[in-house]
Amino acid sequence: MNPDAILTGISLIMTPTSLGLILFSVMAGVMVGALPGLSSTMAVALLLPFTIGMEPTVAISMMAALYVAGTFGGSITAILINAPGAPPAVATALDGYPMAQNGEAGRALGIAAVSSVTGGLLSLVAFIIAAPLLASVALSFRPQEYFALTLFGLSMLAAISGKSAPRNLIAGMFGVLVSMVGIHLVTGVERFTFNTTFLYDGIDFVPVLIGVFAIAELLKKADAPDKALQRIKQVAIKLPGLADFRKVWRTILRSTGIGTIVGILPAEGTTVAAIMGYNEAKRWSKTPEEFGKGCIEGVAGPEAANNAGTSGAMVPTLALGIPGSGTTAVILAALIMHGFRPGPFLMTENPEILYAIFAAMFVANLLFLFIGLAGAKLFSMITLVPRTFLWPSVFCFAIVGSYAYQQQMFDVWVMLISGLVGFVALRHGFGPAPFVMGLVLGYLLENNWSQAMIIFDSDWTMFFHSWIANLFFVLTVLSLASPFIGSGLKAMRRRTSGSSQTPTGE
Repeated sequence: MNPDAILTGISLIMTPTSLGLILFSVMAGVMVGALPGLSSTMAVALLLPFTIGMEPTVAISMMAALYVAGTFGGSITAILINAPGAPPAVATALDGYPMAQNGEAGRALGIAAVSSVTGGLLSLVAFIIAAPLLASVALSFRPQEYFALTLFGLSMLAAISGKSAPRNLIAGMFGVLVSMVGIHLVTGVERFTFNTTFLYDGIDFVPVLIGVFAIAELLKKADAPDKALQRIKQVAIKLPGLADFRKVWRTILRSTGIGTIVGILPAEGTTVAAIMGYNEAKRWSKTPEEFGKGCIEGVAGPEAANNAGTSGAMVPTLALGIPGSGTTAVILAALIMHGFRPGPFLMTENPEILYAIFAAMFVANLLFLFIGLAGAKLFSMITLVPRTFLWPSVFCFAIVGSYAYQQQMFDVWVMLISGLVGFVALRHGFGPAPFVMGLVLGYLLENNWSQAMIIFDSDWTMFFHSWIANLFFVLTVLSLASPFIGSGLKAMRRRTSGSSQTPTGE
């Protein structure tokens, strides 16, 4: 570790302006997380164009703080009104809402906040250790290794969101196709420009991100009926006692490890971490029969895991340039927009940004502990905001944000078209996260392919002369084949169990 870079990164955050912006991001993140229908990914996408004139390190730190706080915010409404504000909070609602119905809403909120902060802080230690180590290994990568790594990242699209791996892969490949629009840097060939000068440099990802995350979700929610939510009226916030900690400290540590590891895996994200954290908490619990009825371990497990996953997801994003989740794909796009080079060169050219993001996420975890506990009841009332006010506001922010990026109406049209396409895709089971990862990684894939082919004098067989590239090629094949392997193993188990239960003749 570079002490000078550590001090520089922390000093960039520990200023009144930076701390004020991080506080704003935390409050906005908790509010967005508490609102069912909105997500931290959407909020980060909307924030992206408004950070253009900011100090780049502070801008990225704001997004990281919003990401952390938004992940926790979903637990507030999940516990109080059984309406998870964010996808990772679905597992929290399984025991959090029964606790609230039993008159223990404050206790559930307290254990959720403490578990989230503990998981987030512990995983930050892994983040600050693993990212530089991973980047130092990746410094030996050449274009062919980067191509193989990016290809492996794209293969992970099958597991990033939704229930259909083929749909995820199709959406990701469509994102790669969109990333190819423009003039090829090596050959100078125009691709899909339709003689429009606006497309010569390709389609900018900022209006596309706003469209597929904000406008598509707006159209989806506009088509959904209003839901009557049962409210928990009396909420007295109560911090967990020593007896609670004695019961859940193993669960918190276990879920923190699970969340960190799952977050580091490209494309897994916090939702998978939360579900695994809940399942493992139930598996190792001495009283698994209490789960689903208001068990405190059922709240601590997913909350520690999903916040640990946020720090874990930042590791491949910063160290390798491979997004660890949908939100970190937007943060990766922000790094590119602000002129940074994602991947190991970020650690050598701008190491201070790593420590600035670390400091910002550390401060954000401490802030949402107090903000979440003090304002839990207030944040739960945000759900009473009528959709007739909420979604028009999102639409206005989307238009202003997409126009502010380059001050041209073409980006607004790109945003609107992307939103319409994203809405149709959602109606047919295609999620936006795989598309965004394909869009962000597509450029890196093509660029490294072109560089390697120039070096190899167009001999593609040279890609297989690197053991690192071969390793990633094998991992890519296994990743693509994993759904078939999994279904085959399940069928084999069913046949084995069926044959073992067949009665034998006398």
